[in-house]
Amino acid sequence: MPPGGTPSPADGPPHPEAQVQAQPPARGLLGTYLAPQWRRVVVLAALLVITIGLRLLSPQILRAFIDQAAAGALPAALAEIALAFVCVAVLLQLSSLGEVYVAENVGLTATNGLRADLTRHVLRLDPAFHAAHTPGELIERTDGDVATLGNFFSRLVVHLLGNVLLLAGILALLAQVDLRVGAAAAVCVALGAALITWLRRLAVPRFAAQRQANAELFGLIEERLAGTEDVRANGGEGYVLNRLLERSRNLLWIDMRARLVGASTFNSAVLCLELATAATLAVGAWLFSQGATSIGTVYLIFAYTQSLHQPLNAVMRQVQDLQQAVASIGRVRALLTERSVIADGPGAPPPAGPLAVELDRVTFAYPGSPAAPELAEGQAALTDVSLRLEPGQILGLLGRTGSGKTTLSRLLFRLYDPQYGAIRLGGVDLRDSPVAALRARVGVVTQDVQLFHASVRDNVTFFNAGIADERIAEALEALGLGPWLRSLPEGLHTRLAPGGSGLSAGEAQLLAFARVFLNDPGLVVLDEASSRLDPATERLLERAVDRLLGGRTAIVIAHRLGTVQRAHRIAILEDGRVAEEGERPALAADPTSRFSRLLRAGLEEVLV
Repeated sequence: MPPGGTPSPADGPPHPEAQVQAQPPARGLLGTYLAPQWRRVVVLAALLVITIGLRLLSPQILRAFIDQAAAGALPAALAEIALAFVCVAVLLQLSSLGEVYVAENVGLTATNGLRADLTRHVLRLDPAFHAAHTPGELIERTDGDVATLGNFFSRLVVHLLGNVLLLAGILALLAQVDLRVGAAAAVCVALGAALITWLRRLAVPRFAAQRQANAELFGLIEERLAGTEDVRANGGEGYVLNRLLERSRNLLWIDMRARLVGASTFNSAVLCLELATAATLAVGAWLFSQGATSIGTVYLIFAYTQSLHQPLNAVMRQVQDLQQAVASIGRVRALLTERSVIADGPGAPPPAGPLAVELDRVTFAYPGSPAAPELAEGQAALTDVSLRLEPGQILGLLGRTGSGKTTLSRLLFRLYDPQYGAIRLGGVDLRDSPVAALRARVGVVTQDVQLFHASVRDNVTFFNAGIADERIAEALEALGLGPWLRSLPEGLHTRLAPGGSGLSAGEAQLLAFARVFLNDPGLVVLDEASSRLDPATERLLERAVDRLLGGRTAIVIAHRLGTVQRAHRIAILEDGRVAEEGERPALAADPTSRFSRLLRAGLEEVLV
């Protein structure tokens, strides 16, 4: 593949979601997430068979009781029948309770596994995917859709088959009593099944639209809540409320249409059941009037006909669940089939130690931009950029906002691949390296530090339990956070407030430095990491920066003059191109160079 070729879609090592895609949606999900729980599934099926048997046995005991009572049996004989009925009823309740317990365990285990795989998959997708989907929408798709599948995993298939089996058993027993009774019930049940099947086809796309509308509403809410301060400051409350009203109204109408079809399915089944009851009772009454059957048998016919309600209603509910499940399965499958364009390379990662950096005629445009299809002249974020940095050197990268500095850092971390040209670290083309191994060799610190509502330890290590506390404490001490750490009530195990509130900007930035320091990368990229700090706080960070960059190759993106004083080389970007590049002392001494003019004019004022 040429350096600028498009890599084939891949997503790293195979995971359980890959097994799902190789099979039809429902079967793939069941096979992937229920197979490890086969023992529980077998127990669930056994409990279901026992429950069905007990349900079929109860009316037989009552028929015997009625016939014996009508024939004038002794109270002792009737008491024995009654005791048998009570025992069957108790066993039925126990089996039903066990069935619910096992089913819930199966469902929660399966859905938690699917939720984890979906989250892992989404986190591996490239920034182009996340730019097209809000966090609120992704939360709804990885949690809301999966929650809808809880009944699908725990009961749907087993119960659907079980209730069909119960239905068949009732019809068989009715036919055994009298073929005409069984035939009348079977015709009504067949009619109901046909209506259910037809209405189900209408319902599935409506429930899929309902889930999508729900996701869009959550996406809007999440996005607007995240921007509450800007919305209020700029008088956007009315606009936000109008958009919320539009999305809510859209969800209301879509939800009403879906529920209307679902209710039609349910009512059709109820109508067929009532017809079955009327038909079988009419046949039973006629047989009794002819002296062809006993009153106990008439009751048996009535009881079994009424018992048709339970399995058919259960089948109806499960079909409605299946309608929603099929819609959610389609959305889950669509999410799992999303592929990152950033593929693992077949080769080895960059070597240990400080890394040489080489950009060879790199041209890049963001996906979806006008330049992406054909990379028209002047439209790319970076155009024909070539740079060379020796191991251990520091490059000061300068340029106005929009000149391509941050884009360059994203390419080095391989959040995107260039359309043309190649980027090499330590002589290894980034496309030839495994993504995870590459990113372990590159550390990036930006001006926006993301802190979690978790302990200091978890924030610094990104929840890696394998890093010793002593090593973390040493890193924080080396970067100037030792006194701050000792002031915390629980040390490394002190929980930070949501969003890092309560920390100064300098403390948050030093925690970001500590993350990189612990990984010991060969290349460090500081993307305007101190642009939001006041000069006094920035001076406090200078020692930490020196410690962080010591013995490593570094690229420092900056607006301020002091930040690039430690740089060995300077590169100035302009409109995505290298306008000037060279040794910092030589450029500073050359009165005709751009860098020299920036120094004379004041770097901050010119580059903002």
